[in-house]
Amino acid sequence: MSNHKDLQKLTAAGLLISLGIIYGDIGTSPLYVFKAIVGDQPVSELLILGGVSCIFWTLTLQTTLKYVVITLRADNKGEGGIFSLFSLVRRRAKWLIVPAVIGGCALLADGIITPPITISSAIEGLQDKFPNLHTMPIVIAIIIFLFIIQQFGTSLVGKAFGPMMFIWFTMMGVLGTIFIFQAPGIFKALNPYYAFHLLTTTNDHAHPLVIIGAVFLCTTGAEALYSDLGHCGRKNIQISWIYVKTCLVLNYLGQSVWLLQNNGKVMDLNLHNPFYAIMPNWFLIYGIGIATVAAVIASQALISGSFTLIAEAVRLNLWPKVRINYPSEQKGQLYVPSVNWLLCAGCVGVVLLFEKSDKMEAAYGLSITVAMLMTTLLVANFLRRKKLPTYLVGIFLVIYLIIEGTFLTGNLVKFVNGGWFTLSIGLFFVYYYVDMAFGTKNP
Repeated sequence: MSNHKDLQKLTAAGLLISLGIIYGDIGTSPLYVFKAIVGDQPVSELLILGGVSCIFWTLTLQTTLKYVVITLRADNKGEGGIFSLFSLVRRRAKWLIVPAVIGGCALLADGIITPPITISSAIEGLQDKFPNLHTMPIVIAIIIFLFIIQQFGTSLVGKAFGPMMFIWFTMMGVLGTIFIFQAPGIFKALNPYYAFHLLTTTNDHAHPLVIIGAVFLCTTGAEALYSDLGHCGRKNIQISWIYVKTCLVLNYLGQSVWLLQNNGKVMDLNLHNPFYAIMPNWFLIYGIGIATVAAVIASQALISGSFTLIAEAVRLNLWPKVRINYPSEQKGQLYVPSVNWLLCAGCVGVVLLFEKSDKMEAAYGLSITVAMLMTTLLVANFLRRKKLPTYLVGIFLVIYLIIEGTFLTGNLVKFVNGGWFTLSIGLFFVYYYVDMAFGTKNP
C-alpha cells in the first residue's frame, strides 16, 4: 500500500519518471504531424496557421481536458487504463463490456503501428545527410532488438528514460523557440479562428477531413497517458504535462515558422522533414540520435502498456489465461511472451508492408480513435457513478462524441491508403476474444 501512496505524491523523481514512461507516444508526434498535414500540397499561410491552431486546440481539448483533467480521476486503486475504468463501472450495465473489449483490442492494434511509425520517422532523418540510405533494415533491426530485450526486464534502462525524455522535450522547446524569435507573430495561430477558417475553406488545400485525420496524430498518445496512471500517479502526470505541452507547442510553432518561410512551395517533406529542418546543420546528427532514443522509449512504453493491458484483461476474465512473467521487482514490470512475439511480428510486418513513415501515417490513428470513443462512453458512466449532475455528463458526452466522431470520420478517409490495416488487426483481436469467451472456453 505504501508503494501506491508514494506514487500519488508529487515528487521530483515522480515527475522525471512520468516524463520517461507516459509521454513517449505523444512526445514523438512532432516528428510526423506537420509532414502529414502538409503532404504534397503547396505551403500556404492558411494551411500552416490553421494547422498549428488545430494542433493546439486538439492538445487542449482532447489531451488536457478529457484525459489529464477528467479521465485521470477514474483511478482504480491507483491503476488506470480502459480495463481498470471498466472495473469501476461494470456494475452499472452489462453492455459496458462491449466498449471495454473493443477499446482494449483497438489499443493492442495501436501497439502494432506505433513503434514502426515512430522509429521510422526518427531514422529517416538520416536521409538529410545520406540521401541514398535505405532506412528499412535499420528500423527492422531496432524493432527486433527492442522485443528481444523485453524478456530480461527494462528496469535498468527505465531509470535512464526520464532524463533522456527531459533532454528530448527541452531540445524540442529550445529549437522551436529559436525559430519563433524569427517571427513572433506566429503566436496568433493559437487563436481558434485559424483552425475554424482552415476547416471551413476547401479551395486551396486538401479536404478538411483529410487535414483532421492528420491533426489527430498529435494526440494519439493520450490514451496511453491514462493507461500508465499506475506507474506514476495522477499529480505527477498532471504537473509534468504542463512542461511537456509547452515544449510540444513551441516546437510546432517553430516548425510553422520554417514552413511559412517556404510559402508557396511544394516541399518533399520526406527529404526535408520540418522537425529536422529547424535544427542547425551541425546539430542534425545529434538531433537524429536523440530522436531515435526517444522513439525507442516511446515504443518501449507502448509495449509495456500492452503487457499491462493483457494482464488486466486476464484478471477480469476478459482474456484467456496466458503466461505472464515478472522479470524484475520494479512496480508494473511484467512480460507476456505470447503478446511480445505477436507484437514483434506485427511491427516487422508493418515496416515491410508500408516501408516509409509517410505511408504508415495513413494506417495510424484509426484504431486509437475507436479506443478513445469507447473510453468516452465508459468515462460518462464513471461520472454518473460519481453523482455528477446528468446535464454535465450529457455535455461531456456530446462534446467528445462530436470531437472524436469527427476525428474518426477524418481517419476513415485514410481507410483505403492504410487505415484498413489497423482496423483489421483490431477486428482480429475482437474476434479472438469472442471466440475464446463464447467458443473455445465454453464449447
